Amino acid sequence: MTTATLDHSAATADSAPAYLSIRDLHAYYGESYIVQGVSFDVREGEIVALLGRNGAGKTSTLRAIARLSSPEAKQGEIWMNGQPLHTMASHQASQLGMALVPEDRRIIAGLTVEENLKLAQIAPPIGWPLSRLYELFPRLGERKAQEGITLSGGEQQMLAIARALARDVKVLLLDEPYEGLAPVIVDEIEKTLALIKEQGITTILVEQNAVRALKLADRAVILDTGGIVFDGTAAEVLNNAALRAEYLAI
Repeated sequence: MTTATLDHSAATADSAPAYLSIRDLHAYYGESYIVQGVSFDVREGEIVALLGRNGAGKTSTLRAIARLSSPEAKQGEIWMNGQPLHTMASHQASQLGMALVPEDRRIIAGLTVEENLKLAQIAPPIGWPLSRLYELFPRLGERKAQEGITLSGGEQQMLAIARALARDVKVLLLDEPYEGLAPVIVDEIEKTLALIKEQGITTILVEQNAVRALKLADRAVILDTGGIVFDGTAAEVLNNAALRAEYLAI
């Protein structure tokens, strides 16, 4: 753990209780030890940027929090609003409001934009109505009869986020939402995430474009080789060139 982490650990303290708590999480792909004792808290309505170099364990941590079977979480606890997610399967965590938007977006081939959204609402708990989703993403409303996989990359990302919001989401996990997108589209996604925050939805954002993520986020957690090396405010990372150079290569 770096000196910067020790110096700034107190900055994470806050009177508000944690909405999501990760405690000593360990996860494996087969025998490969990927997530190595990760612990951090996220307060309700916060945006936390989960950062690190390629291979640091960011996506694996996100998948473990979402209770996916790969990587396999073999130790640790995940609490969301007092509920022990670590005892649940991924579909049970989803029913309680945990939603993962994966890097590959998982748009269902053969279905239109609207059919992708309606499929997400086939069973409770149902989140935002289609009218509200189209208000948030006007492009999706314009293309609701178009096959989802024929959308542009930015539009597919909008659809992936909208599909998550079609459920009753409490914690939104976003894996590389800016990847491959033009800056103007990233601007649109960021505005959307700010609006989502206003609704009280808690967000963890994994993103290689660290500067953009830090400017949006309230706090930052930095991983290196599967463990946490920094947990503090986003502003601290933006203002610490040595920390960025060591762990983010920026």
